[in-house]
Amino acid sequence: MPSTPVLDSTMFHREVGTGKPIVFLHGNPTSSYLWRHVMPAVGAGRRLAPDLIGMGQSGKPEVAYTFDDHARYLDAWFDALGLDQVVLVGHDWGGALAFDWAARHPDRVRGLAFLETIVKPMTWEEFPEGGRDLFRSIRTPGVGERMILEQNLFLTDMLPFTVASGLAADDLRVYLEPYPTPESRRPLLQWPRAMPLDGEPADVVTRVERYDAWLAASADVPKLLLAFEPGPGAMLGPELVEWCAATVANLDIARLGPAGHHAPEDQPEAIAAAVRGWAERHRLLP
Repeated sequence: MPSTPVLDSTMFHREVGTGKPIVFLHGNPTSSYLWRHVMPAVGAGRRLAPDLIGMGQSGKPEVAYTFDDHARYLDAWFDALGLDQVVLVGHDWGGALAFDWAARHPDRVRGLAFLETIVKPMTWEEFPEGGRDLFRSIRTPGVGERMILEQNLFLTDMLPFTVASGLAADDLRVYLEPYPTPESRRPLLQWPRAMPLDGEPADVVTRVERYDAWLAASADVPKLLLAFEPGPGAMLGPELVEWCAATVANLDIARLGPAGHHAPEDQPEAIAAAVRGWAERHRLLP
């Protein structure tokens, strides 16, 4: 499991298999560990899953951990490994980063699968009702710092809650280990504050609008939406799935049954089978 020098830091990744690259991108507050059961079960290709900068076993440079920061380090990681003609699989903010990278590197992308991610800027009214008060609190100066940095609620409470089948204590320990101090949890706080809601933050809204334009126009790139019967913490309900069906070019939709927001913990085998089947249909894998 190598660590690669990237800009002024390092990025860790998991890797299995050989052949054409498939890159799995995690979101908040997880790490490449999220894909531990999915990657082997896909069964073909060079499967790689990095820890985003400041997260998991990757380095913790003194940056603000904005979307732009994550994109810069991720760009450098792709370039350092010489990854080209990539299939991307993204969850949560990893999906948004996958969309963003693909839109800016359209000649290097062969396919893109996504689940439980940020597909469009939203209003607060469109945001899942169960998460509105929570995200408003996290985005409130002082309150968010207390909840995420001091009390570590994103990991101790929210992560287990969003796994419908339950998260084993040993698995939770793996997710907790990289964040022993309030300062180490800065990325976990920054991500919910980056959610594009009611036009803010403007820089993230602009990025999402740009990748939405690419998603709608890139009919040459096969895409796969992994949809679930919404469980705890789910982001992509029926309305957003319908929006994707009407908006995203060359889109297949695989409906995989019940799962919480962290669906790779609930349905790893089903996700792997859907990705493998889609990739084979579109000749994305050997």
